[in-house]
Amino acid sequence: MQTIQNVMTRDVQRVSPEDSVHRAAQIMKEFNIGSVPVVDGEKLVGMITDRDIAVRSTAAGKAPESHRVGDVMSTEVRTCYATQSVDEVLTQMGDVQIRRVPVVDQQSHSLVGIVSLGDMATKQTTGVGVALQEISSPSDGAAKAN
Repeated sequence: MQTIQNVMTRDVQRVSPEDSVHRAAQIMKEFNIGSVPVVDGEKLVGMITDRDIAVRSTAAGKAPESHRVGDVMSTEVRTCYATQSVDEVLTQMGDVQIRRVPVVDQQSHSLVGIVSLGDMATKQTTGVGVALQEISSPSDGAAKAN
């Protein structure tokens, strides 16, 4: 059984709730990513996505240099543990139609990595196609956190 620790990315870009939305957008541009974990110290407290910035900040007319990440981030974030099986996390990703999941320590809830559908596709083959199909299917209209 392959576990998340075998496929996750450990060196994760992150922002704090006090960082500016502009800073989060710069990180997304520099690293070509669409979401960034938000941490308070090492504890995961949310995720900020390019959609959060567009809808909750830019469309609201907020100045990105002065608007804070904590004001626009998604706080209900699906997480997983490094010891969980890849198959289990792939199933969860398909069920809730998300492409990346922060990996947290079971006891401290501190961020230890992130796992994406791409990570799994390049390091493991079984189950990825089914998860991608579920993630890409039209949703039931419920908002997704990431």
